[in-house]
Amino acid sequence: MDKKPVAVQMFTLREEAEKDFAGTLKKVAQIGFDGVEFAGYGGLTAKEVRSLLDQYGLQAAASHVPLDQLENNLDQVIQDQKVLGSKYIVCPFILPEQRTEEGYKALIPFLEQTGETCRNEGITLCYHNHDFELDRLSDGRTALETIFDDTSANNVQTELDVYWLKKAGEHPVKWVEGYKKRAPLVHLKDMTLDEEQFFAELGTGGIDVDSILNLGKDVGVQWWVVEQDQTRRTPFESIEISLNYLKSKFEA
Repeated sequence: MDKKPVAVQMFTLREEAEKDFAGTLKKVAQIGFDGVEFAGYGGLTAKEVRSLLDQYGLQAAASHVPLDQLENNLDQVIQDQKVLGSKYIVCPFILPEQRTEEGYKALIPFLEQTGETCRNEGITLCYHNHDFELDRLSDGRTALETIFDDTSANNVQTELDVYWLKKAGEHPVKWVEGYKKRAPLVHLKDMTLDEEQFFAELGTGGIDVDSILNLGKDVGVQWWVVEQDQTRRTPFESIEISLNYLKSKFEA
């Protein structure tokens, strides 16, 4: 299995980071992660965050940036990525009122244009899915298919979230395999086997994580990103379990 660097999505540690952003980054490094995917910078400047990353030996894998910031503050967002050393900006979420056929039709050219601007600055724009993008539009395609069909691979790449694909009744392996060379970031999380389908640590649920990991080299994955939206353990315990699972697979 081809080893790729592993980051943690900081949303998993949102409560810890709110209390002590620097201390949370330090703990992430101590657990053994290669990097972090940001969801905000804890009220610090990009320069201050970069200093912490360098201090703890972490890399900035990517940054989740709200759509309104991409719309209204793109130049600053790009400059922040350059300071952080991040090569990826991710559109992480769209609001409920945007999840209509008209909303997606407006989103697609915006992503294409924004992605082109990012690409010209040496940054890659990715789109991260939840389950609602698997709803079908009037032409029979899912919204997620439409987003990627109607944008260019040069300007918009994927950050497929395997949990949300599974939650929507899809096969994550097929989706990851279907976007070869367009899948630099993959969100890894597992799902409990009961009816609740709760978020689970990697290797403890029903998602075929191993098959996804085996696709990494062929599809061009640059970062595996561990995220657990909610956990019944402490977040630090959960991410350590998931990282240890990945390490066991890389070393097998």
